[in-house]
Parts: sequence; structure tokens; C-alpha cells
Amino acid sequence: MNILVTGANGFLGKNLCCALENLKNGNDRTRPDLHISEIYRYGRNTGADKLWDFCSKADFVFNLAGVNRPKENAEFMQGNFGFAETLLGVLKECGNKCPVMLSSSIQASLEGRFADSEYGKSKLAGEKLFFSYEKETGAKVFVYRFPNLFGKWCKPNYNSAVATFCHNKANGHPITVNDPETELELAYIDDVVTELLDILEDPTKGHRTGEYYSIPIVYRVKLGEIADLLDSFVAVPQTGIIPELPFGSFEKKLYSAYLSYLPESKVKYPLKMKEDSRGSFTEILKTVSSGQFSVNITRPGVTKGQHWHNSKWELFIVVSGKALIRERRIGSDEIMEFEVSGDRIEAVHMIPGYTHELINLSDSEDLVTLMWANEIFDPSHPDTFHEEV
Repeated sequence: MNILVTGANGFLGKNLCCALENLKNGNDRTRPDLHISEIYRYGRNTGADKLWDFCSKADFVFNLAGVNRPKENAEFMQGNFGFAETLLGVLKECGNKCPVMLSSSIQASLEGRFADSEYGKSKLAGEKLFFSYEKETGAKVFVYRFPNLFGKWCKPNYNSAVATFCHNKANGHPITVNDPETELELAYIDDVVTELLDILEDPTKGHRTGEYYSIPIVYRVKLGEIADLLDSFVAVPQTGIIPELPFGSFEKKLYSAYLSYLPESKVKYPLKMKEDSRGSFTEILKTVSSGQFSVNITRPGVTKGQHWHNSKWELFIVVSGKALIRERRIGSDEIMEFEVSGDRIEAVHMIPGYTHELINLSDSEDLVTLMWANEIFDPSHPDTFHEEV
């Protein structure tokens, strides 16, 4: 299957082309029935002569080309309606009735605050052109009215508030929120790409309502909520606390988008190591509801631990070196012993009500242990009591 993507250098185009490329070269094997032969990328700097060649060979066309920040209002109609007219005209000249997708906008609606938008008018004109083309030729047409899109590679300070907010927060610049209650309708770029690959694989998979197709996962979020979330992301290197990021949530996707705007100077950040003659202990990551991760380094011949907890429990995972882990139930003389090493990765429970210790069996090498605790350490209520095993 040969795919033509117009607007290939734009935000959506770049993400879609990368996804198509992964399918083509076998890096993505999640769609075994979708076989991509060629990807024709058409952008502003692509020679006009290429369009006829691409249109004559294409088995599916994604028309993502458009204008949204022109110098003159007249460019809206020229870039959005005009190019759509050119594209469909070339397809007709080639006699190619392959399916064609149009990237339109919710601003094409004649209702609400977009009713008099020149951008919206140009998108609406493009939609009508595509519907007429479908009736005239019988070619399958997919017209999508997209909400605001966000995600990696979206250009900041352009036409996306989310991209601008993410970029500015990641780079230490201020953001302006005129009305925190303003609500945005947002779709995440990976969800959009998934929908487009779905219709490419099987046209019946598209989410259709009436004449139009839509992205099934859309978030309605207030500007103030976005700003607060970004503040919590910015604070992670200092607090070590990752906010709640439920699967499929807006928060999870916004964090991914935010990270994509980090400058090189902030990609790496220091962790606070607590060091003494026995080694070191470093908290790596804390979660709001799922405990925390730490790394413990124990010097040769040293014993650590020798304490117990009422409710807190942990997992010890030795990743380098050789150790003996000993646990004894409080009030009992019976001891459990586990010899573990980085040669065979295993997890050992530190059970509530059992005093435990970690012994480095080597006389020359450090012992490195990854630790997970089911709750964040609270110095005001440590739930940790000294007692030798």
C-alpha cells in the first residue's frame, strides 16, 4: 500500500509519517495485516510536479496540509480550500479513486465563538469540497473535525496553548492564564494517529457521526488545571514525587508532552544521596499512592537494616554483588535466610512484623540493591523500629 501524506512536515504529519515508517520497516508489529510499501511526503517545499506522481500511485491519501497562522486572512482560503481543490483535481486527472482523509477543525462549525472565524470558514469550504468530490467520484472520503491537538513536536508559541505552556514551563519561562476557568477540548497526538491508522487498516473502524469522523478520546480540561499539573511536573526533580498518572488519563499524556520540551540542561538532574561509612541510600522516585523506589549501596562486609515495621513492607532486589538477607518475626527465634546476587535477579519481601537485615557477603565489592517500599517515608511517622535479627 502506497500512502500520500500532505502537510507531512507539520505536527500531525510528522507524527503520522513516523508511525507509518515504523509499520513499513517492521519496528511496529501491532498491525500485521497492514503492509506499507511507500510513504509519499508532500510539504510546502516539495515540488509541485511531485504531486501528480504521488497522486497517481497512492492507495490512500491523508490531506493534513493547511494554513492556520497566515500573514493575511486571504491566505486561509488559499491554503486550506485552495490546496484541497488542487489535490482533488489532480486525483481526478489521474483517475485515482482511492480513499482520501481531510484534516478539518471544530472551528469549521457555524456555531459558537468560531462562527465568524476566517480559518473556520476556509475549513468549512474544504469540507464541502470533499463531500462533493465523494458524490461525484464515488471515492471514500473521511472528514475529521479535530479539536486542539497536543503532544510531542507541537510547535510552541504558534497555535497551541498546551504546547506553549509545556515549552515555557519546561524552560523556566512564565505562562499567562487570563481565565483559569476557560475550558479546552483536547486530543492527544498518539490517539489521533491511532485513529488514522485504524481507517487505513479498515475503513469501518473509523468513528463516524453523521457525515463527520472524530477522535474517540477527547479531554475537556480547564486552563487552570493544566497550569497546576505542569507546576507539579516541574517540581518532580526537587520533590521526587510523581503525581498520579492513571492509564489513559490526560495527566499521563500531558506529562509525556511536557517532557518532550525539556532543554538539554534539564534532562539530567541530581538525586540526594545519604552517605556514611556503610555506603549510601538514595531515593529515586516517590509516587502519591504506590510507594517509592530507592537504591541502596552497601560497602564490603557491612550489615544494614536491623529494624522492623508494623505496616510498611518492602521489596529488596540485589542487582550487583552478593548478599545475605535475614528476617526474624518479632517475638520468635526462627530466622529466614536468603542468599541473593546480581547474577540472578530475585525479589525478597521484607514482611511487616519481621526485623530484617541486609549483609554484603563480599570483602571487596559494593552491594547494590534496588528497594521498593509500599509507602513514601514519613519522618513524622516512620514506622521503623530498631531490633537486631
